[in-house]
Amino acid sequence: MKLQGKVAIVTGGARGIGRAVAELFVREGARVVMFDLDRAAGETTGKSLRAGGGDARFICCDVADAAATEAALAETMRLFGTVDILVNDAAWQLNKPLLETTDAEFERVLAINLTATFRLTREVAKIMISQKKPGAIINFSSTFAIVGSPGYIAYHASKGGVASFTRAAAIALLPYNIRVNAVAPGTTDTPGLHDGARDTGDEKKGMADFLALQPLKRFGRPEEIAKVVLFLASDDAGFIYGSNLVADGAYTIV
Repeated sequence: MKLQGKVAIVTGGARGIGRAVAELFVREGARVVMFDLDRAAGETTGKSLRAGGGDARFICCDVADAAATEAALAETMRLFGTVDILVNDAAWQLNKPLLETTDAEFERVLAINLTATFRLTREVAKIMISQKKPGAIINFSSTFAIVGSPGYIAYHASKGGVASFTRAAAIALLPYNIRVNAVAPGTTDTPGLHDGARDTGDEKKGMADFLALQPLKRFGRPEEIAKVVLFLASDDAGFIYGSNLVADGAYTIV
């Protein structure tokens, strides 16, 4: 197993890609702590993973809240005493065009998607450095860090920031043998995708419009993205620093 004995934090671990990452990490031997604001989904996911024999815990946490994040990290340390892997997956996929996005919405998207990634990377890196151990941090960028679209203006800004932050953090933490990389998923069939389709005012049409843009004429599956995250978290990626690994079914190359 690729992650035997490792302790991993997965933000946004209650649903979608985050849940798929948590499930795969547990199968690969990791002890997983999920930070998520969705208490019902988080508790359900945690129970499901433990029922299958995994060591998984859920902590209800708004990652945009600094105090809540601090408390969640303290609880993780109380439970396991260390952190080896951090996956920054929590995000808000607000689908709104530039002229309709409010200041509050823009700032909230950045707080969840970008500032929380910065804060957790900083604080988990401090833990790894204090324990003099190597680590892996995987951030979630997006194809929307590479290409534009008429909607998702705040999401575009946040994910572009994550991609650039990842490169800078990789350089900053390289002397400590902490690898920082990002994965940039394409359009993946998650609850967040359906939320974005509903934001258009017609979920069915929104999903059809999203699908029409896909070169493979299908959406990505959460488990496909989870395998990319596993690679970046494992020793198989030991020579990879600061990458933005695109997994998008050719969306950004056609």
